[in-house]
Amino acid sequence: MVNTSSWAVQYVFAVLVALFAGPILSKLPAAQSLPFTLFDLTGPHIIRLIIEGTGLVALCILSLRAFRQMPDNGRGFSFLRQLVLPVTALLLIIVMDKALRVVGLSLLNRMGLPRYAMVHAASLTLIGFWITAAWLLHLDALHRFFVKPVQSTSREELGQQDERTGEIDPEQGSSKSAAYIFAAQNSPPSALGRYKVLKELGRGSMGVVYLGKDPTIQRFVAIKTMRLDEDDDRDKLQEVKARFFREAESTGRLSHPNIVTIFDAGEENDLGYIAMEMLQGTTLKQWSRKPNLLPLEKVIPILVTVAEAMDYAHQQGIVHRDIKPANIMLTTDEVVKVMDFGIAKMATSSKTQTNIVLGTPTYMSPEQIAGKKVDGRSDIFSLAVVMFELLTGRPPFTADNVSALLFAITHTPHLSVKAIRPDLPPNIKNVLDRALHKDLVHRYRRAGEFAMELRSCLEGLAA
Repeated sequence: MVNTSSWAVQYVFAVLVALFAGPILSKLPAAQSLPFTLFDLTGPHIIRLIIEGTGLVALCILSLRAFRQMPDNGRGFSFLRQLVLPVTALLLIIVMDKALRVVGLSLLNRMGLPRYAMVHAASLTLIGFWITAAWLLHLDALHRFFVKPVQSTSREELGQQDERTGEIDPEQGSSKSAAYIFAAQNSPPSALGRYKVLKELGRGSMGVVYLGKDPTIQRFVAIKTMRLDEDDDRDKLQEVKARFFREAESTGRLSHPNIVTIFDAGEENDLGYIAMEMLQGTTLKQWSRKPNLLPLEKVIPILVTVAEAMDYAHQQGIVHRDIKPANIMLTTDEVVKVMDFGIAKMATSSKTQTNIVLGTPTYMSPEQIAGKKVDGRSDIFSLAVVMFELLTGRPPFTADNVSALLFAITHTPHLSVKAIRPDLPPNIKNVLDRALHKDLVHRYRRAGEFAMELRSCLEGLAA
């Protein structure tokens, strides 16, 4: 990750070198007295080109480093990393133009000054459009940088519905924990353990999510928090903490390229926290509504990857319990990452039986709703709901309120995917019907089996 303040100093220094150091140093008496020439260039011209070239190379390296490593936090960093490349391109054009007009007159004469002026103007225009587009497309990120996060959230706001689709908003609902309410009413801590808290990134089912930094190795992390002191019984409180850290430890042992890595877990003033890998990309939630649906040829490989990651975790004894589009990310490098493995159970282990965190209602399995012990087949059902949503733009179960939705998932047959997407192959419908079966016995036994069936569907598309 890029240290932004250090990077900014280096970038400004490189700009000054590229724009001003060459002309200034080339006019010094020592440079003027240099006796050698190269390709018809005098000593001062050679000094100027070397210094300006060094500055431009440094600018290119710094801008590429910022674009690749600066965290995409949806705020100031996101705005800066999208502007750095076009701004650097503009500086390249300006410096190269100045150099050509001083030391490259013979080249300009061969090209023709009118033709050069036309190419120069066209280049500046294109870069101007690039800068304008990057600015406008990411203006909301710049706005969020200057707007303080809302520090209070009412229970009514948490329970509101998505009026556009008539379904329960997967990111809201009555399943939010009391920890969420507590965290929303308090200002961010300055530090959690050894991690410096930089700013709030968002809010999840456990509590508030912060952008943090490990000062020891200069690594940015996402920190998810949860209250651990909601039980007045001291013995129960110690049991809650022990279970929380036990679940964090078991989840932290997962090592898979498509599962977000958990680095650390700790406690600070009865606030439990989990530090995990910081990702840059977009979640599948962005592609789960029309007109943003992904093509079938791209959806199936993503689902295969998720199912295989789930199968690995299930073999380690870890069940996700909250598979949904918002917990599956497609990074900027086109890598699928499953987030929050085991988080639902960690949150559950910190609550009394009268305040259990169940997960996100839209994606819950029938056995999860019934409060039964769940295994990997529950995650398969949830992934099938995600699959249905990515293919059709709507979930297979909808209702006007949470109670009706839970009843529909438990007792009502799911919508037919062919009725909504008649263009889909029959084997897609067969796979979905089996994965969405309410009876565990008739569902896929393992997520790896689900992945194999999906892969066969993909091979059928290619045939």
